Amino acid sequence: MSQIFAQGLVCPLDKNNVDTDQIIPKQFLTSVSRDGFAQALFYDWRYLADGQPNPDFVLNAPQYQGASILLTRANFGCGSSREHAPWAIQQYGFNVVIAESFADIFFNNSINNGMLLISLSASNIEFLFSRCQQGTQEWKIDLAGQQIILGNNAAVGFQIDPDIKQRLLSGLDFIGVSEQFASQIRSYEQQRASQQPWLG
Repeated sequence: MSQIFAQGLVCPLDKNNVDTDQIIPKQFLTSVSRDGFAQALFYDWRYLADGQPNPDFVLNAPQYQGASILLTRANFGCGSSREHAPWAIQQYGFNVVIAESFADIFFNNSINNGMLLISLSASNIEFLFSRCQQGTQEWKIDLAGQQIILGNNAAVGFQIDPDIKQRLLSGLDFIGVSEQFASQIRSYEQQRASQQPWLG
């Protein structure tokens, strides 16, 4: 059954090994608040030394304003484990990132913040970049059916861990998932207390 998790304009960031310091430079990590990081996303690439937008950087191109799907290449999110990186990406407006591979800690941080990260083979990533070269793209992400719907009857399938898929479809984080079992947890605790009162 089709269930569109996200849809929108695609921004192609044609780079390998984008690390978290490039996603959000260290000078923006002083705040413990989770807000206000959109402006810092890819800051050293988005802005020139005088603070003006860099016209050569893809996110500043007029045709990609409002993009919500980021297409990139291998080893995205490598480097330090800063959770500010997915915050900045999400606050900018991206809720889906498609790449050949992701750094493990970045992947987990992103999923825990409700973002969908899709890993594809190098050949499929190349195919999607070739689509972007033909003109701006708007894709739909069918999470239930595990497909990127490209239009004109074209689609690319993807794999995803079943637990991650269910959490994203339900909109729950780890705590939310645990709370679904609150009654069972209470029942277990009451049973244990009656059977093993010495445990307290």
